[in-house]
Amino acid sequence: MGELITERIARNARELKLLGLADTADELVERAESSKLGYREFLDLVLETEVGVLEGRRYASRLKLSGLPHHKTLDEFDVSFQPQLDPKRLAELRSLRFIEQRVCSLLLGPPGVGKSHIAVGLAMDALRAGYLVRYTTLDDLVRDLRAADHAGSLRQKLAQYQRPHVLVVDEVGYLGLEPADANRFFQLINRRYTRSSTIVTSNKRVVEWAGLLGDEVLAAAILDRLLHDAEVLTINGPSWRLRGRTEILTEQPPNSPAPQPATAP
Repeated sequence: MGELITERIARNARELKLLGLADTADELVERAESSKLGYREFLDLVLETEVGVLEGRRYASRLKLSGLPHHKTLDEFDVSFQPQLDPKRLAELRSLRFIEQRVCSLLLGPPGVGKSHIAVGLAMDALRAGYLVRYTTLDDLVRDLRAADHAGSLRQKLAQYQRPHVLVVDEVGYLGLEPADANRFFQLINRRYTRSSTIVTSNKRVVEWAGLLGDEVLAAAILDRLLHDAEVLTINGPSWRLRGRTEILTEQPPNSPAPQPATAP
């Protein structure tokens, strides 16, 4: 009799898409009996379990759709390797207030200092908080918008990139943009301005963006929107990827002749 009831509970729970209850009904009953829960407490336990399962599925879906290149968190970031990094500024970013306020965050610094790790870590925090996130590099973004424009679907593609609460645009500054690509990038930034947040990582100082975009007026328009009330984190420090290899890069090659002292003419 007990087995028949358990099977019926599982069947009805799946029919109602209560997957947590369907998979853990016996376990929940045992917990209720061992803790001597009342009817209301047991019902509360069932619903809390179901909400947890539902949120877990939603989080997994948001994570899959985000396109993040990896899932490193900010707890994994070695702050001690970048002693010049202001922990207060990083803590402010982790509060996600810039997302609530729909402003941008710029992470600036030379290659290898951890900009992308911080950007992905913030994205992971945002996903856990229930925000929709999308990750792209500037190169991939530019090619995607260009293809959409050539296909006559630029408006729809811009709408797709406008939808997430947080858009991460990584690796800005490695390649210069053609005027048409820069203009499409401006259209996207303009669409998201005051409506949602954009996280940008760049190895270029903002004063160098005119050269990157090939147009001072366009660069000024993009930066005006990105920098308005933005959180800007500048990291000046060693490259994490080259840690422990400085000596290898500078050491004398084997069997190479020793440098000769200069002689007077």
